[in-house]
Amino acid sequence: MNVDWIIAKRLMDAFPGSFIVHNGEFIAHRGANEFFNLSTCKDELEVKCKVLEYLSRGAYKTAPFRTDKANQRLWDFMRSGINSYLGTSFTHKDMDEIYTYLGNGVNRPKTIRFIESGYDMRILSEGGAK
Repeated sequence: MNVDWIIAKRLMDAFPGSFIVHNGEFIAHRGANEFFNLSTCKDELEVKCKVLEYLSRGAYKTAPFRTDKANQRLWDFMRSGINSYLGTSFTHKDMDEIYTYLGNGVNRPKTIRFIESGYDMRILSEGGAK
């Protein structure tokens, strides 16, 4: 794993019950299958990118459970973990925009600009849809 233990521990602390499996995948929420490959991250900037790119859907619209209440708990859990790790206060609506413009790693340069701007939401809609 390229990322040091301090970063990995902070990430796991932000998502209670999370864990890292033998192949380096960080599992943020087992029941909803929310994860990303931590072992390929070379530094904390890349971890922050993946948190936004791969966990924003789970904080906004993923609905793996049968009830709206259970899905809402997942969204709140994921958003709380993202906010805790990044030191942000994103809302559910913010997660919609983050997922729309950065989700699944569709625009890594924009993700980096967003992080380096101090998470300025105006960055997301710059330059068109994606």
